[in-house]
Amino acid sequence: MKSDFLKKPVVAGLIGAVIGLIVGLIWAWVIQPVEWTNLPPASLDPSYQEQYVRMAIDSYRVDPNDALAKARFQGLGAAGPTVLGYIKNNPAGQDANAITAFMNVVEPGGVVPTPATGGSTTPGTGSTAGKGGSLTVVVIIGAIVAFIILGFVIFRYLIPLFRNTSSGAPSAARRAQDITSQTELTDYEAMGEEPPIAQFVTTYVLGDDLFDDSFSIDSPSGEFLGECGIGISETIGVGEPKKVQAFEVWLFDKNDIQTVTKVLMSTHAFNDVATFQRLQAKGEPFMVERGKQVVLETAALQLVATVSDMQFGQGALPESSYFDRLTLEIAVWPKVTAPA
Repeated sequence: MKSDFLKKPVVAGLIGAVIGLIVGLIWAWVIQPVEWTNLPPASLDPSYQEQYVRMAIDSYRVDPNDALAKARFQGLGAAGPTVLGYIKNNPAGQDANAITAFMNVVEPGGVVPTPATGGSTTPGTGSTAGKGGSLTVVVIIGAIVAFIILGFVIFRYLIPLFRNTSSGAPSAARRAQDITSQTELTDYEAMGEEPPIAQFVTTYVLGDDLFDDSFSIDSPSGEFLGECGIGISETIGVGEPKKVQAFEVWLFDKNDIQTVTKVLMSTHAFNDVATFQRLQAKGEPFMVERGKQVVLETAALQLVATVSDMQFGQGALPESSYFDRLTLEIAVWPKVTAPA
């Protein structure tokens, strides 16, 4: 049933990824953020690199240790000359003689670049981004991706559960669920047959335009064997709600390379040559009749789909051309124990 959509591997995986990403961001930025220690000056933000060089200059003025001054300046790497050039042209109250003395030690005979007119004169506003900025960009991108995935899950799987509601009347999906819950499963064991390993009921009701049901097939021990389901194959006419004239029933076997598909068609679609030939390309066609059974077989599984109930819609379209409702019972057996 559609309320079991969380059991679908794809949905569960997407929701798990979104939750994991959101929890990870909260943990990394709120609960236990990264704390940088003992980083080289070259890893600082440009504005802090300027402060670092100014402190080195002041330190050299008090204690003229050439080796220490050179080591401190070299720690800035390629950014050193640019920062020092900015400080030379913008002393900001710092002793100009101390700046010159520091420059003569760390850049003896060298030319310290002067920022170009009209360009960025403050290291903190230059084109070189600090690591903190890069990390912020990564987090923002990650958050955007998380919201995109979450939005996809909501619009693809959650909203359909509440679609087609108006004036307090039950939606088509809700009416379909009510019909499904009232449908009794076939007791194969009472009929003297081997009971199936999986048995489901699904119902389509006119107005459920996104009808698409799938079920996981597991062994009695819980081993995943495959999946099966039913969805809309083709509609007829125009306007809302969509008028469905054919459904696709499919069976996936993890031990088989192909997914087997058969098409359940309305009486009009089955008898219309053009429609029949077009839908035949999707799978073997069958005309829907109450009580009719359709068998799908793979390498290790056999599926029997039984039309428990059905009714065609009434309107301007050809008679018996689209479905007002369809209830299908699906039973699956291992191939070795499939009923005759």
